[in-house]
Amino acid sequence: MPAVEASAASAVTTAEASSDTATQSASAGSTTFPPGFLWGAATAAYQIEGAAQEDGRTPSIWDTFSRTPGKVLGGDTGDVACDHYHRFRDDVGLMSELGLGAYRFSVSWPRVQPTGRGPAVQRGLDFYRALVDELLEQGITPMATLYHWDLPQDLETAFPSGSSAGGGWPERDTAERFAEYAGIMAEALGDRVELWTTLNEPWCSAFLGYGAGVHAPGRTDDVAALRAAHHLNLGHGLAARALRAALPARARIGIALNPHAVRPLTDSPEDRDAQRRIDALANRIFTGPLLKGAYPSDLIADTSHITDWSFVRPEDLAVIKHPLDFLGINYYTPAIVSATSDPTAPRRDGHNSGSHSPWPGADSVAFHRAPGELTAMDWPVDPTGLTDLLLQYTAEAPGVPLFVTENGAAFEDEVGEDGQVHDPDRIRYLHSHLSAVHEAMRRGADVRGYFLWSLMDNFEWAYGYSKRFGAVYVDYETQERTPKSSARWYGQAARDGALPPVG
Repeated sequence: MPAVEASAASAVTTAEASSDTATQSASAGSTTFPPGFLWGAATAAYQIEGAAQEDGRTPSIWDTFSRTPGKVLGGDTGDVACDHYHRFRDDVGLMSELGLGAYRFSVSWPRVQPTGRGPAVQRGLDFYRALVDELLEQGITPMATLYHWDLPQDLETAFPSGSSAGGGWPERDTAERFAEYAGIMAEALGDRVELWTTLNEPWCSAFLGYGAGVHAPGRTDDVAALRAAHHLNLGHGLAARALRAALPARARIGIALNPHAVRPLTDSPEDRDAQRRIDALANRIFTGPLLKGAYPSDLIADTSHITDWSFVRPEDLAVIKHPLDFLGINYYTPAIVSATSDPTAPRRDGHNSGSHSPWPGADSVAFHRAPGELTAMDWPVDPTGLTDLLLQYTAEAPGVPLFVTENGAAFEDEVGEDGQVHDPDRIRYLHSHLSAVHEAMRRGADVRGYFLWSLMDNFEWAYGYSKRFGAVYVDYETQERTPKSSARWYGQAARDGALPPVG
């Protein structure tokens, strides 16, 4: 335990030494990362755990959504997924074998608090206690994420009487329930876990779930999406306050955003304004209240024909602006935008575009695919966006350490005749993006760690099991795990603290 505590502490409290070491190594032409830098991998509960109806767990909105015909490719569900609930010890052993120093996992809210209200189910808490104990035993630092999109279905459908907004995140009550759940998890794991993330990608929860309808719960309501964004912000603030009250002083609390690296197609005033609009909806709707205690005035103006924002109470903003111990950045690809007079033009925003837009008040904006190599998700590979974001948030949140809490790529991986999975495209992707992280650190970004998405192939939301992001290949019929060549490459980087050659 003491060695693990020292590792976590060094990742969060030695900014000056880390920055100096990164600068020195970069100036010498080396891609060596500083001591204490966390090399990890990430997963999400619904995507890997399975055991959907065991030990008191009740349905989440993703259970309901995935079982709704036509919502998920192939009719896939997370009922079994990677069966991590039963195989977690083997999976942790695999992490140790690969040389990973950290693991970012999410807690299934309906596994520990089935209705989103009231007492916890001890069998659910026991699973996470056992998982964390196994990680610590193997010398792996745990980072717990409280919410990775699996809202208890009861909170989506059972909401206070008289509500006109429906249930779920558009409802203020959900933010308050989230804080209660955060307190439960702090009491259960606070003696074991030092790094805590409240929300993962609240933009996706709000705008893909309640605006575009391509994620659970599948609603298509611009007002609900904007309300959800605010109550996710509020939920973060309330949960951070609940965590702070229950956790030891050494604990560190943050949030994982998926900021869009928004770029204009041209330098025209019209395209620059399109960039501004999307930056407000994708980024500043969260960082405004989180970092500055206010929603951007241009966001309010852009969406004034949709809502008057009366759901924001004056006292909410002080709660949301709870001091962050770190900020998590999830990055995959940049967004290229331009002005358009055709609201029916194809929307190449990379978000499984349906008939409803996830961009309320932005019908005058068109999205374009960036040039270059594409992943299996049809996402362009452009590591410069990651450097840009890390430097941007270094400037916007001075003194707040950063983690890359997700970064990775899906490719068409197959088991070869030799029984191995060779994925040189992913190795090149990881090398280029870790180099981008290193470049940001050289230029002053205080980045404390990198979490590869994902540890293993898994249920990829609306794409079902058709997309493979994992460093470890999963045969879903046998549940056999096969580390890909990228897993070995990344493990060597983690052990050496430096990037191995490509090829």
